[in-house]
Amino acid sequence: MSLRSPLAALGLCAAGAAVAVLATAQTAAAGEFAHNGYTGRVTAKSGLLLRDRPTRSSRIVGAAAYGSIVHIFCRTGGDRVHGNDHWYLLTDGTWAWASAYYIDNIGAVPRWC
Repeated sequence: MSLRSPLAALGLCAAGAAVAVLATAQTAAAGEFAHNGYTGRVTAKSGLLLRDRPTRSSRIVGAAAYGSIVHIFCRTGGDRVHGNDHWYLLTDGTWAWASAYYIDNIGAVPRWC
């Protein structure tokens, strides 16, 4: 059977559709895994610095604007910020750490990492 036959073309279309459905399902699953349903609102008036580790001295890798909603993967202990030593691992675009002091939880408190 050549690739020009209707059956071969139908087979290629079906295979392509199956790959597209699988890729969509994997993307959705990765999104659920990354977000875990934990969210919060940024309360830092000047914006929240995002870091590569849960420390105040680690490299800044981004920022989140005041009032923005962030997706939280989990929480861990780190440097104290105004007496709060919890840090959240955020999954918005890039994985980065932010002090929990500047994030108000929306719903459940994130699980421990």
